[in-house]
Amino acid sequence: MLTANRILTSLTLLSLSLAAANAGAWNVNKSIKIEAGAQTSGESTVNGSVTVGAGAVVTGPVETVNGSIRIAENVQVESIGTVNGSIRIESGLVTDSVESVNGTIRVGPMAQIAQSVEVVNGKISLGEGSRVGLDLANVNGEISIESTEIGGDIRTVTGDVTINGSSLVQGDIIIEKPSGWGWNLQKQKPRIIIGPGARVVGRITAEHEIELYISETASVGGVSGEVGIDDAIRFSGDRP
Repeated sequence: MLTANRILTSLTLLSLSLAAANAGAWNVNKSIKIEAGAQTSGESTVNGSVTVGAGAVVTGPVETVNGSIRIAENVQVESIGTVNGSIRIESGLVTDSVESVNGTIRVGPMAQIAQSVEVVNGKISLGEGSRVGLDLANVNGEISIESTEIGGDIRTVTGDVTINGSSLVQGDIIIEKPSGWGWNLQKQKPRIIIGPGARVVGRITAEHEIELYISETASVGGVSGEVGIDDAIRFSGDRP
């Protein structure tokens, strides 16, 4: 099953639950601000942004359908999700998951995400010292991590993937084969870069053609699919 199907299922449920909710129980056309240091059981809106101040503790989800989400430093929140909007997180986040359908996800350093970070159409970046317990996944858009540990897999369809610093990927890096109309694999050939000192315990599996670059000081558990280890371009220095 394509990454897109899995991500869209969970985010569509979010959209439907918010849109169908009683207006008396949910904010519908309103932006939400959680003050620094506040404690709350969670906040949701349909058409509006959500901002969470530094040091806040949110025991429930922070959600919106059409709007961006901004999380300041050292925030604890159950989960973070939007359908149409970007998510920007400063340092020290503690949460279960971060999800979007259309929008960039930027996570600062020292984040602890127990489960997954997923988006359909958008870039994902994670700062130094962060950890994701399960998967990091998108369909379209660059994935970039800096000295980050991924406990599961990294999955994409046409996105570039860059693994920098002392990053550790415990699972596989999987470039899934697209399906449906309108895909042009020649124009959407992902560029996969495994930088100096990075480690991929699992395999790099390419279900369609990719450009693969592996640093001379990086290690991977293997390469399979449409490319093999002999197709990888080895490089010295910081980048190819």
